[in-house]
Amino acid sequence: MAVTALGYVSAIQSLIDRIATTQVGNVNQAADHIVTALQAGGILQAFGTGHSEAVAVDFAGRAGGLVPTNKILLRDLVVYGGQEPQILENEKLERDPRIAAQLYEIAAPRPEDVFVMASQSGINGGIVEMALLIKQRGHKLIAITSVEHTERVSPRHPSGKRLADIADVVLDNGAPYGDALLSLDSGGAVCPVSSVTNALIAQLVVAEVVRRIEAAGEVAPVYLSANVPGGDEHNHTLESRYAGRVRRTA
Repeated sequence: MAVTALGYVSAIQSLIDRIATTQVGNVNQAADHIVTALQAGGILQAFGTGHSEAVAVDFAGRAGGLVPTNKILLRDLVVYGGQEPQILENEKLERDPRIAAQLYEIAAPRPEDVFVMASQSGINGGIVEMALLIKQRGHKLIAITSVEHTERVSPRHPSGKRLADIADVVLDNGAPYGDALLSLDSGGAVCPVSSVTNALIAQLVVAEVVRRIEAAGEVAPVYLSANVPGGDEHNHTLESRYAGRVRRTA
């Protein structure tokens, strides 16, 4: 595919079409787990590191999204966990398995909560340790990852496991090995794709969750934009049902 704007559009459209046809069953399974958790009084806990933290932001606290959601980010270690800010200067922090226990403790999930974790490679120590901890504590776990990438790299966790090996449902974001979509004649590739397909998958899941809730005769707890009249009041009323469980920071 040509390294042009239209070349990227063409390549990514093919991926979108593939996800729409191959991931329907997995999206439905993920939606079932989330609806079960919400109906039991749980919330959706979303975690990602690096560029994959955008998935957590996509699920939690945005207009048109579900209210009972909480994002877990590496900077929580500083904002809520008392760590020194310098810890975030370590660009390989996600490889450290020791971060998982504190992040889980900060999130303070209830047994009925369900987790979504995103990782392109699914192999780093902190990611895998968090996934193992989530399952040890009895939660359902939904993974968003690149199946092609994760199968071609070795796990960095002592268990020898990948995120995809641990999750109850694996949603394949279709990204190629290395993430970048357009090959260069000089070698390598440019224009990563996982951010786009991760966001697509997140909204496919949200759509199916809301469809199930509405089909059951209930009103889905969905955010309005805070930048439309009445948005703040609507959102604060819904958030009050989950006081202390969903964090909304700048």
